[in-house]
Amino acid sequence: MKAAPHYETAPGDRIPFGQKLAYGAGAFVNNLLSAASGGMMIVLNLGLGMNPALVGLLGAIPRLTDAFTDPVMGYVSDNARTRWGRRRPFIFTGVFVAAILFAVLWQLPTGKSEMFIFWWFLIGSILFYAGYTWWVTPWVALGYELTPDYHERTRLMGTQNFIGQLAYVVSPWFLWIMNSGRIFRNAAGEPDQVTGAAGLAVVVALVTVGLGILPAIFLRERLKDVAVTEAAEATRPRGLAENVVEFLRGFKITMRSGPFLKLCLATFLVFNGFILISAFASYVIIYYVCGGDQAMGARYLGMAGTVGGVCTFGVVVFVTWLSTRIGKRRAFILGVGVSIIGYALKWICYNPAHPWLVLVPAPLMAFGLGTLFTIVPSMIADVVDTDEVQTHERREGMYGSIFWWTVKLGLSAALAGSGYLLNATGFDVDLGGGQAASAITLMRLCDAGIPVITSAIAIWAVVTFPITEESAHAVRKQLEERRGKA
Repeated sequence: MKAAPHYETAPGDRIPFGQKLAYGAGAFVNNLLSAASGGMMIVLNLGLGMNPALVGLLGAIPRLTDAFTDPVMGYVSDNARTRWGRRRPFIFTGVFVAAILFAVLWQLPTGKSEMFIFWWFLIGSILFYAGYTWWVTPWVALGYELTPDYHERTRLMGTQNFIGQLAYVVSPWFLWIMNSGRIFRNAAGEPDQVTGAAGLAVVVALVTVGLGILPAIFLRERLKDVAVTEAAEATRPRGLAENVVEFLRGFKITMRSGPFLKLCLATFLVFNGFILISAFASYVIIYYVCGGDQAMGARYLGMAGTVGGVCTFGVVVFVTWLSTRIGKRRAFILGVGVSIIGYALKWICYNPAHPWLVLVPAPLMAFGLGTLFTIVPSMIADVVDTDEVQTHERREGMYGSIFWWTVKLGLSAALAGSGYLLNATGFDVDLGGGQAASAITLMRLCDAGIPVITSAIAIWAVVTFPITEESAHAVRKQLEERRGKA
């Protein structure tokens, strides 16, 4: 068989490391806001006594609005015409909007009824997520156009994924910060979870502004002078009706892209499979491996989580390097394949006789998400180029918004479905360590089997992904000949 060609990255296509760090700062903010938005909601139940069912609705309903706001913001960013570009003005202004709304959202009123707080938080969350979208959608789109090089795109996404993972090193401490009173206390000088959440939200907002503004300041848009379409009429202002028609047309074209849909399916499956069984791992370790001993189970859960988190940094570096050697598709298949081995090992290593074995699958499972969020965004950038060849339009914002909405949809579906799935196994919290054997078996099967199946289907979807290094190089050459290398 003839070896696939390998193209070296030209010096002009390389992104300076400082600019990669600036883009990675956005990844840290993105993950920080995501982790804080979910992790801090426990205050509504434990601190204010809100019904858990209402808390669940507050987590799900605002995400439904993303199905509309994300693609709209993608369209707006794609079609913006300013002296500063299509992305940077929204990144610069949006980060302030998102940060302020987040800080205000968590200044929770006390002494109010449950439904008052419910509506306060629901309306505030919808506004916050709209501001969040204002910032994050152009930031995602900007990453797709920072370099036209097939491999440099992967290096960029590897760098931003590595930096973004640092947020998950910090976020597990949020509950401790809100509870301990070491940093934030109420007016009486006592530890108070609601006061802790209010103070923490301000700190998160300040970090959001300080880091989230960096991509707008230090990055430049390579393609800001490339017209959305080569037709001259595209430069004239459009009315509302025309914009609606163009938005729907662009949305339809994006959703008809076979390669893009393959990536969305693979992402939904890998991410959803991981999140869906995240709760199961806790229950299996506590009630099977540790016989119902919550303190012992929490210790092993913490150790396994730390091992997996640390290993993810190494996975990102390795997969980035591997992709530049064997291509993105093969790197994805290999990385997700290794995670399948890790998930399958749970059946053997989650063993009451040897509890420490729960640490063994963690490094292998880290390959799943580490590979996913390094390789797939780089592949989407290649899809955008292919789309431009066919349509003469640049739609980074539309592609990025729909892709990340897929991630959000997977998260919401998994969080909602995990509780029902746990109930379906027959688990009964009142039984403690005396769970029925059938319930334990079903829990273990779900814990190990579901991510194996979803990840295997994801590999199947990516096996037929058509864009290779050779075809991507040919697309780039065609685009540059048509629009000029400048």
